[in-house]
Amino acid sequence: MKKLTIGDIAQATGAKILTKETDNVKERCVTKVITDSRQAAEGALFVPLKGEKTDGHLFIDQCFEKGALACFSEEERLPADKGVILLVENCGQALLDAASFYRGKFEIPFVGITGSVGKTTTKDMVASVLSQKYNTLWTQGNYNNDIGVPLTLFGLEESHEAAVIEMGMNHFGEIRRLAAAARPDIGLISNVGVAHIEYLGSREGILQAKCEMFEHMDEKGVAILNGDNDMLVTMEGKLPQRIVWFGVENKRDFYADGIEMVELEKTKCTIHTPKGSVEVNIPLPGNHMVLNALSAAAVGMELGLTLAEIKAGIENFVPTKNRMAVMETEGGFTLLNDVYNANPVSTKASLDILANAKGRKVAFLGFMGELGEYAPQMHKEVGAYAAEKKIDLLFCVGNFSTDMAAGAREGGMEQVYCYDTQEEFWEKGMDLLRKGDTILLKASRSMGFEKTVEKLQGVK
Repeated sequence: MKKLTIGDIAQATGAKILTKETDNVKERCVTKVITDSRQAAEGALFVPLKGEKTDGHLFIDQCFEKGALACFSEEERLPADKGVILLVENCGQALLDAASFYRGKFEIPFVGITGSVGKTTTKDMVASVLSQKYNTLWTQGNYNNDIGVPLTLFGLEESHEAAVIEMGMNHFGEIRRLAAAARPDIGLISNVGVAHIEYLGSREGILQAKCEMFEHMDEKGVAILNGDNDMLVTMEGKLPQRIVWFGVENKRDFYADGIEMVELEKTKCTIHTPKGSVEVNIPLPGNHMVLNALSAAAVGMELGLTLAEIKAGIENFVPTKNRMAVMETEGGFTLLNDVYNANPVSTKASLDILANAKGRKVAFLGFMGELGEYAPQMHKEVGAYAAEKKIDLLFCVGNFSTDMAAGAREGGMEQVYCYDTQEEFWEKGMDLLRKGDTILLKASRSMGFEKTVEKLQGVK
């Protein structure tokens, strides 16, 4: 970490310093920031968050025993011996405020990324592109919330030359808080779909929530927006920042043509930019991956990368685990492992990929969360889409599986099965599979479909 003193943190958060030590503790430096007491060590700052199951305040003494330098606290108290208590009103907000202060120590380009679908893959691809030229920090996994974003910012080191920060949300105000800490120079919105519509009420509400990011960007910054998205195109002329558009149908600043799926593993296309064109092989299948590549190209060119560097970054990117991974099993199945998360838009995109498979096409689809009153209809629409794409066999699992199945049957699909749980499928549905099947597995994270991936990998 760059130098970050107790005095800096107290100033940034408005904390009251409580300690039994007599020396000038304000000049002592924090070496890392943690929210997990098990990671406590010499020089650490522990942030005790209150969760559903426990309260981090219970572990403050334990952290001091392990050598932690300081702990935030919402309760007025003194350390047992050495160490510093930083008394604050809200530890979560203090974490964000301290991260915002720390981010201010870096004069490097920051890229903020959000969107209803595919923001993690977009983030990974943007980071891969920028890494061709810059030592880049980027969000790991799905560390995209009010804990993950500040912890990511605290991962910045003197050697970093660029940062890519993913921001997630499901309520109004969340992106605003994250953007206040990250303060992007470039703000990228991959799309506006229906994810989290349960809490935001409408797609217009989702657009409004995503665009909170631009409130904490300088007017000299750049907004990179998906020109194929019907909601994002309404932002033309409404942002103080310059807008750069990308799309396949909307052929403006960055666009692609010659799109061709190479079996189930790659997508080939030609990317056109204001500075020339380049042919790329994206190491994931699906037309939606072309949009991710276009957005990464736009970010790269804004930050001075050449076409050759952009091509190398796209072709060498490695996706997050369980994001459309193609896997061959000993039992002769080809698995399209896309179990990381799901919503109607991303599930339909995955069905597009499955439709290109050879042999029998099997979809193992589960509950899609945070759809609220729209859930029955949207699950039904996904089932109908599976029928439209000529999927041979559909397994529907979990809540709203009957709605999904109804949509498929109404669309003319005959082999449709419903199960309440994965375990029921293991017992009753596994025998319906045949060697040579290509099986797509996709559902919301809460379903834990990686268990069925493991089950299918073990079938001989």
